[in-house]
Amino acid sequence: MSQQYVIGADIGGTHITAALVDLARHRMLPETLIREKVDSGAAATAIIETWGRAIRLAKGSRSIHQVSLAMPGPVDYEQGICLIRGQEKYEQLYGMNIKHLLADELGIPSANIFMDNDAASFLQGEVFGGVAKDARSAIGVTLGTGLGSALYADGRATSCDLWNMPFGGHIVEDYLSTRWFVKRCKELGGGSVTGVSELKMLPNAKLLEQIFDEFGTNLGKFLLAFIAGTLPEVVVLGGNISRSYALFKENVLRQVQSIYPTVSIRTAGLGEEAALLGAASHWKPSGQAR
Repeated sequence: MSQQYVIGADIGGTHITAALVDLARHRMLPETLIREKVDSGAAATAIIETWGRAIRLAKGSRSIHQVSLAMPGPVDYEQGICLIRGQEKYEQLYGMNIKHLLADELGIPSANIFMDNDAASFLQGEVFGGVAKDARSAIGVTLGTGLGSALYADGRATSCDLWNMPFGGHIVEDYLSTRWFVKRCKELGGGSVTGVSELKMLPNAKLLEQIFDEFGTNLGKFLLAFIAGTLPEVVVLGGNISRSYALFKENVLRQVQSIYPTVSIRTAGLGEEAALLGAASHWKPSGQAR
């Protein structure tokens, strides 16, 4: 059983989600799904204890000792060193070896812990068992409080770290994240909102159309640059903003398909499961498709 199942965990700024992943069937076991709130401003010991508790709850009484973590950067994922600083989260872990700390907490060798970027894990998961399954090449873009980007090629997804790409006189994340919607809504006289969900509740249909049209134009321009350098078969859009894709889809497709008509743009199908699956697929036995 231990060779077929591993533990996948997705670490965010306010939570950890963990579950068992069935590598043979390319799916998460929903009955094992655990969500725990995390105080990312707490001491290192408290953070690691919370992560460890969630992982142990997902594991239950099963004899499983391989763990995969999907985590935002910057992190030296191979060595396990946290490099996050100045982001108001996980500051107390800066410079520490997460693999060693978590291995001690769980009572397993640090070699049994795999870490990867959350955007890369998201894309790997969608290829492993989601909307990009069996694609030979793909790019992934996560749209939320920040901008994540990843490329899938030669059987593995890797982070592209394009959030700070120059765009519109600033960086592209300023135009493709929640804070852009908040800022643009206020600029256009729509008042203060906290995010896209609240924005969509406003009664001014014309305002909403303008904001989402502008966002779609911005995203289309970014995708054209991303696709030009990678030439993928599939583009996968994820993150909370992608749930509103129908509102900005037209402008995205008009730009992308005019130049790359064979590239398929799809919204993620696995939700939070994608990063868990993607990180866990690292343990897929060699010789089998990831």
